[in-house]
Amino acid sequence: MSQASIGVIGGSGLYHMDGLIDIEEVALDTPFGRPSDNFIIGTLEGVRVAFLARHGRGHKLMPSELPFRANIYGMKMLGVERIISASAVGSLKEELKPLDIVIPDQFFDRTRGRISTFFGNGIVAHITFADPVCKDLCDIVEEAAKVLEDITVHRGGTYLCMEGPAFSTKAESHVYRQWGMSIIGMTNLQEAKLAREAEICYCTIALVTDYDCWHESHDAVTVDMVIEYLNKNVANAQKLIRAAIAKLATTIRTCKCGSALRHAILTAREAIPAERIQQLEAILGKYFN
Repeated sequence: MSQASIGVIGGSGLYHMDGLIDIEEVALDTPFGRPSDNFIIGTLEGVRVAFLARHGRGHKLMPSELPFRANIYGMKMLGVERIISASAVGSLKEELKPLDIVIPDQFFDRTRGRISTFFGNGIVAHITFADPVCKDLCDIVEEAAKVLEDITVHRGGTYLCMEGPAFSTKAESHVYRQWGMSIIGMTNLQEAKLAREAEICYCTIALVTDYDCWHESHDAVTVDMVIEYLNKNVANAQKLIRAAIAKLATTIRTCKCGSALRHAILTAREAIPAERIQQLEAILGKYFN
């Protein structure tokens, strides 16, 4: 099976990765079913990269339908150690303008009933998640942004992850602002949790398409405007991801993400069903073989 050290998850509008060469399309079956789409593996800036369209090419899957476990486990099967995830978001703060990019450092969960762990069914593990993204990876992405012109990047802030598929009511939007939330989206929290369990570094680049409905200009926003902003954001995301990957090509991973499970598994070794260890081989192999 082809291997890649860096994974890129493309959100709304980002269904392919420009600049990839030596491309191979890989269909995977994971213990958690099929991922959102086939992985596109290619070389970018001298590094093997695995690209996945989060909603499937053609945007076929709603946020609540996404096979989060299959997507992240598939990345792990391919050897991915770092994931850069692009996501379209609404802004909950005046200073975070449409076409800006935000690199959030926190998440707040407003989803309902989504499975966001590989564990259970005979094995218990509790990862630390106080800092839900990899600081080292986000540092590199932020540094890469500094060399790009005409792209405004904000570091830090909280991504509120809502269930969807409908957008917020005005009452909800105003409450989220009172809570101090920065941006709002529907997908990245589960990815971040599962990436941590899989010992993969994770960073979100959140692409602001519009202000959420709290803003006085909201009613003047048209679908055409949002699509225009989305397309411009996708072009900016492509530039930023490529610049970040160029830096990652010469950066050794030294963060704690790669050992997140070392002290997280509470179940006694002899009590864990053998089939569960086999099922989670890509994640647990180094601890149980």
